[in-house]
Parts: sequence; C-alpha cells; structure tokens
Amino acid sequence: MAKNFDVVVIGAGPGGYIAAIRAAQLGFSVACIDAWSNDKGGPAPGGTCTNVGCIPSKALLQSSEHYEQAEKHFVDHGIGIKGLSMDIGQFIARKEHIVKQNNDGILFLFKKNKVTFFHGTASFSGQVEGGWSIKVSEPASEDLIGKHIIIATGSAPRALPNLPFDEKQVLSNDGALALTSVPKKLGVIGAGVIGLELGSVWRRLGAEVTVLEAMPQFLAAADEQVAKEALKSFTKQGLDIQLGVKTGEIKTTSKTVTVKYTDSKGEEQSLAVDKLIVSIGRVPATGGLNAEAVGLKLDERGFVAVDDECHTNLPNVWAVGDVVRGPMLAHKAEEEGVAVAERIAGQHGHVNFNTVPWVIYTSPEIAWVGQTEQALKAAGREYKAGSFPFMANGRARALGDTTGFVKILADAKTDEVLGVHMVGPQASEMIAEAVVAMEFRAAAEDIARICHAHPTLSEAVKEAALAVDKRTLNF
Repeated sequence: MAKNFDVVVIGAGPGGYIAAIRAAQLGFSVACIDAWSNDKGGPAPGGTCTNVGCIPSKALLQSSEHYEQAEKHFVDHGIGIKGLSMDIGQFIARKEHIVKQNNDGILFLFKKNKVTFFHGTASFSGQVEGGWSIKVSEPASEDLIGKHIIIATGSAPRALPNLPFDEKQVLSNDGALALTSVPKKLGVIGAGVIGLELGSVWRRLGAEVTVLEAMPQFLAAADEQVAKEALKSFTKQGLDIQLGVKTGEIKTTSKTVTVKYTDSKGEEQSLAVDKLIVSIGRVPATGGLNAEAVGLKLDERGFVAVDDECHTNLPNVWAVGDVVRGPMLAHKAEEEGVAVAERIAGQHGHVNFNTVPWVIYTSPEIAWVGQTEQALKAAGREYKAGSFPFMANGRARALGDTTGFVKILADAKTDEVLGVHMVGPQASEMIAEAVVAMEFRAAAEDIARICHAHPTLSEAVKEAALAVDKRTLNF
C-alpha cells in the first residue's frame, strides 16, 4: 500500500530539506527522500553541501588557517610555539564530527517539523490518481504518492573526459576533503571556488600547489579589481596559479599524476604531482529520477527545465537548487525551496537572483553581490564607484589582516547601490549588509549615513559608501 503525502521532496540537500520543513510549517503532510549514507550505512541528509562541500571545506579551511597562523603569524603577537605539528587524523576527524552534527541536526529538524524521512533513492513510477507515484529503494523500499513533487537532487562534480575520479590520485571535492596525508606536490585543474579553497587548505599544511586555469582571466565572474587583488595575495602566499592553460594528456601511475598542458605563451609544459584535484564545475544529478518514464523535460545541459517559478513541464512537479538553472549555491537552493513551498500553499514565494551573494572562503575572503564594474561598463550604464582599503581600518590593523578593500558601485543619477565587492577579512559576513541594502534599493548615501560600530571591519563598508561621493573620513 502506497503512502500518501501532500508534498514529496526528492533530495535532502539545502534546497530539499528546507523546502520540506517550510512545506510542513505551512500545514502539508511532507515526505523527504535522500540517498546519502554515512560510513556506517546510516542516513546522512544535507547533500553535497553538508557531506562533501560547504560544511567540511569550511572546517578544513578553519583548521588549516589556525595552523598557518601558529606557524607564521603568532610570533607577531608575542606568542612563541616550539614543536608545532599537525595531526592529519585529528584534522579529518574534526571535520567528520562537524559533518555528523549537521546530518543529525537535519534529522532532528525533520522530527521537530513532522517531516517523514525515507533513506533511499527516489525515482518516478508514473502519474496516478492523487498525484505522482514515487519508488524508494536502496536501502529503504517504499511506494509513495505525492500530490506535489519537489525535485532537489543537486549536482555532482564534472570529470575530465577519459579521466574518471578514483578519489585516490584523481580527486573530486570528495577525495580532496579526505586525504590522509599532506601531498608533497598537489595539482588543481580549475581556479574556481572549490579549486582555490581546497588548494589553500593543503598549501597551508605544506603542499606545493599548482593551479591550472583555462580562462585567461582570474575569477572572471568577480569584479576585475577584486580578482587582481586576490590573485596578487594568493601568489604571495605560494599558490602557483597559471592562467590561459590548455590541458592535454594526463597520465596516472601508482604514485604520480602527470599533466601535459600548453601555457598562455603557447609553450608545451609538463606537471608531475602526487595528487590532482579536478574542479572544473558540476553537473546536475538527474540520473536516477527515471525522468524519461514520465516525460520530465531536461534542457540541453541536463538540467531540469523550469519556468521562473520553478515549475517543470509536469503538473505539480517542481525543481530547485543545483538541478535547475541559476547559480549552484546552497543559499540560492534554500531560497528556491522556501519559495516553492509557499507557492504550493498559494502564496507568492520570491527569489531575487540579483541579490544572491557569492563568497569564496579563502584568505583573504572574497564576496560580492550585484553587478561588477565590467558588467556595468559593458551595459553602458552610468555609475559611480567608491572604495576603501582595509589597511586604513583600525579593526583590520588590530587583527593583523589588512589585505584588500570594499568597493561600492552606485547609479550615477539615483545613487542606488548596483553592486558591492569585497576582498579581505570576514568578507563573507559583511556582505549581508550589502544584500539588505540592495533588497531595499538603498542608495550609497543611505549606507554612508548609517552608524557603524567602531572599531569594526564593517566600517570599511560605510567608508566605501562615503567614497562614492568622494568624502571618505579615514583615508
């Protein structure tokens, strides 16, 4: 006998579990299905973000930053350390503990909100009276019927052609988060978020890291001035970032990976490393849905095709997060999950793609929201720009981290904030102020007039807003 629900959510990553909770809050009977398992075979909800993405990478970034601070910067504070060492086993164990805390937290939230959880793989069986039939298998075995279905199956790392991930020498983000020793030489293909963050983790612990990037510009999606500042900082730290590279033959042996490539000057090069991280993007995870059986439309890139409100081509079937168009960001998935649950309830869920923030958790951190300066120029929009360096910020000096700046772009006539870009300490936290300002269509003058506590890093945001009108007070 099939079990009936108002809403069945496929996937318990950020988009799925948040959609399930919000739907339950709105009074629906809700089931959520997820196939992730922990090392003991138990459920591990949270998707890529919790298990092999956002959460574990931040844990390793924090640990490796502590190590580098102790090794290189504590002496500036008068703190001397003898016999500094890194226990990689504990380094990884702490990360695993944090992941489990998040897994267990989601299961608790399901119980609290009366969401029925099924541990297994979900696939469409067909359309039936009352909705859609969903088969759950491995390890669970259940038949469900959902009046509404929300697909939130996420994404998977993209492999290079003819070079599958073995997670021993050729690593995705999964393998790069689970190394049991520090490689002497580490190669990274792709200078995006994953490549830079994981490259930074292992560089801090002593690996010689070379990053090969196909694009001629560094961080092409970011503001050009921010990208230049970040590249300068990463190079100074010891990351060897090579741009405009064309990757050729890659050979693996039992101990090494050799990458043949053509550099930006057109010269043939060879790079031999102990481990190779491949971070060239991600692909939508739709393989197990049995989409063809029910006629679920996928686009030319394999994403579930949806309209502006996340409807698929099938009645009462929705899709959110990495499996649909738009940025592959956990917080974007969450916002879509909430919006879809509210739309099912007849409300007007809303997601503003123009105010979705981006963050790279390197040191310095990089964060931005809205338009870049190069995009405004290309669009022919008249704008004003103001920036403020952290070297002139009292709190940054006290922290001993004065790299970078804050830049605000505003409309030349109305002064409306069009984009905010940061590179520097705790940019990931400060970007929220910019998102709020842009959601309320604030002017740069509004930010400039707001009292910011002193001394704080956030004063750099206020000063950048003042700089739009060429009246900074501390620089």
